[in-house]
Amino acid sequence: MAQRLATEYVNAKLQLTNEEMTQFVRFFDDQQLHLQVMVLDNGNQELVLEDVAGREEIRLIFERQQDRYVCVLTCRLVHQKLTNAMRKAVSAFHGDAVVNRIYSHYTMTYHYIQGAVRKIVETTKSGARVVFEYKDTIGQLERVFRSRLIEREISMVNNAINELLDLRNQTKDQTEIAAIDERLAMHTHKLFMLEA
Repeated sequence: MAQRLATEYVNAKLQLTNEEMTQFVRFFDDQQLHLQVMVLDNGNQELVLEDVAGREEIRLIFERQQDRYVCVLTCRLVHQKLTNAMRKAVSAFHGDAVVNRIYSHYTMTYHYIQGAVRKIVETTKSGARVVFEYKDTIGQLERVFRSRLIEREISMVNNAINELLDLRNQTKDQTEIAAIDERLAMHTHKLFMLEA
């Protein structure tokens, strides 16, 4: 099995509430890493994470934005303990990130959205290929089902309009024509809404 040389976080983004920020700090305490938390003058927080051996550290700056702490991060990690802790944090705290796991002859790029891996791409000298891509099959089927329901409803409204037009052409009484026109207007409005 190939050994990973480095892990790059490209535009990783975490957005945490006050409560989640406390959990985030506790999470890294549990990972057995050296952790320093500094609260800055403007309410921002800076976390310095260091592996126990002191070989590698990472600084996370969380900017206070209304009711959230937001951290946008780009970094390169080499040692396994800090790398694994960051991977778990992005997943557990629903982060968005593009993560390059670099090996000697290829790179695996993981695309995280809301903490879940949505796509994995392998890049080698000969090119790139998608290894995994999340497909929301249930969601797609549900959307197809809904669109077919709307198509059926459009067909029913069109049939009702055609019947009302036939009835209007056969009717001579002005009050009946006015009532039919009112129903036609209602159905036309409904058709417009369905087609939108």
